[in-house]
Amino acid sequence: MAGVDYRKELNALIDIVTSEGASDIHFSVGAHPTIRVTGSLIPLVKKPILTDEDVTGFVNVLLRKEQQEDFATQNEMDFSYQHADKARFRGNAFYQKGHVSVVLRLINNDIKTLDELGLPPILETFAMRPQGFFLCVGPVGQGKSTTLASMVEIINQNKADHIVTIEDPIEYIYEPKRSLIDQREVRIDTKDFATALTAALRQDVDVLLVGEMRNPETIATAVTAAETGHLVFSTLHTNNAAQTIDRIIDSFPSGQQDQIRVQLAGSLAGIFSQRLIPRISGGMVPAYELLVNNSAVANLIREARTHEIQTVIETGLEHGMIDMNRSLVDLVKKGEITVDNAFAYSVNPKGLERLM
Repeated sequence: MAGVDYRKELNALIDIVTSEGASDIHFSVGAHPTIRVTGSLIPLVKKPILTDEDVTGFVNVLLRKEQQEDFATQNEMDFSYQHADKARFRGNAFYQKGHVSVVLRLINNDIKTLDELGLPPILETFAMRPQGFFLCVGPVGQGKSTTLASMVEIINQNKADHIVTIEDPIEYIYEPKRSLIDQREVRIDTKDFATALTAALRQDVDVLLVGEMRNPETIATAVTAAETGHLVFSTLHTNNAAQTIDRIIDSFPSGQQDQIRVQLAGSLAGIFSQRLIPRISGGMVPAYELLVNNSAVANLIREARTHEIQTVIETGLEHGMIDMNRSLVDLVKKGEITVDNAFAYSVNPKGLERLM
């Protein structure tokens, strides 16, 4: 695209993303700009195949000067990009086979309610708790940040709390309502997650949103914050509640694992696992699992019997638990998703078959 105004071209491509209801756009050398709509990649064949110069041109529009310098030395960069007042994106620039590539994910400016997202109303009870550690888990791109944003907005609308978010990069922008909200971006407002989280405990904070649990230091500080009277939200890239607990504990040296088990058993509020599944009528619909930490669950965590947690979830409906397979079956019965997709997204297909 010789002589191209890359800012103007980027704006045109972003207009396509928003008008087509796409979730992502890819810029990769040797390919057309490509968008993802309802889970499927669609090349924009009316646009030219991208060259090194093109992708670099887009990077120079998307990244600030200091970010460009960091990218040149680190070869990858997380960032956020605000497109006028129309759209906000979470982005990642990286190298592949010596070429620069960029992926942008659209973040809706409007923070949707739990009902609008198709999520269970019980999540509001976790948002209104005075303290505890609540995790939203699942693979990348399954709506974890969107769910937590909805829960934070419940607090913002209903409680006069001090909320601090620590993100890399900042995704949803909150408009303070009843709460005071400070949003900190890693590498811009703070050195890293652990540093910001430790500092937050001296900032008269009530609610903490930590974008991701990336290392044992961050996890330990988050758990301690929950123990000492704070409500802490975060995410992990795990498949279900039991795996999440194991991942947290296994991230610590063996000599510290008993201590973190005891702390987690006492501070955990719940673990919400979700998947976005193609809806028959178009778009995506969430299926989910919810672990509520009660005395039985806390005992299993303390005694390193996490393999029994799935059974507790499956039989714990009266305690507010939600089983992923039952969620999938409900979606099939409502005509929202196909049986094939229910099995494709189930982490326990044999259990799902018994419920069908």
